[in-house]
Amino acid sequence: MHLLTISGSLRAVSSNTTLLDAVALVAPDDLHVTRYDGLAELPPFNPDLDVEPAHPAVTRYRAALVAADAIVISSPEYAHGVPGVLKNALDWVVGSGELIARPIAVLNPSPFSAFAYPQLVETLTVMSARVILEASITLRVSGRQLDAQAIAADPELAGPLREALGVLARAASDGTAGDAR
Repeated sequence: MHLLTISGSLRAVSSNTTLLDAVALVAPDDLHVTRYDGLAELPPFNPDLDVEPAHPAVTRYRAALVAADAIVISSPEYAHGVPGVLKNALDWVVGSGELIARPIAVLNPSPFSAFAYPQLVETLTVMSARVILEASITLRVSGRQLDAQAIAADPELAGPLREALGVLARAASDGTAGDAR
């Protein structure tokens, strides 16, 4: 099974990206994890430019989404909202539909981030993605200076992360596991 991870942060050292790197470390052997790193390459969304042939970065992004059986997104919160770069990426697939019925988990690395998470879930739901709520968890990672290996080695972080991945993988396999919104 192929899992695509997407960080909503472009920072070189981001708790969101680090958390997603930990996902790759704790994932079972039958779950192939790929991190998508092309958000900065996507042009600003403009419906007038959403034509064939699509911009090469948009084509690569859409292909990465199509190749995934499930997706995990981790996003920071900026000014009580989803960062523009992530919202831009989502806008590029509203009309083309790559997220329709796709099982998605949303990871939140900060219990203090209370606004972006529900906004992201709402946006994904409106786009007809299957947000698997049981696999969408908040872990206290931000501000702790942990790298991916430290997250994977910490039972209080790795345990819930493994459980979330299991729920997401079951949802992707049979289409029924997990509470989807």
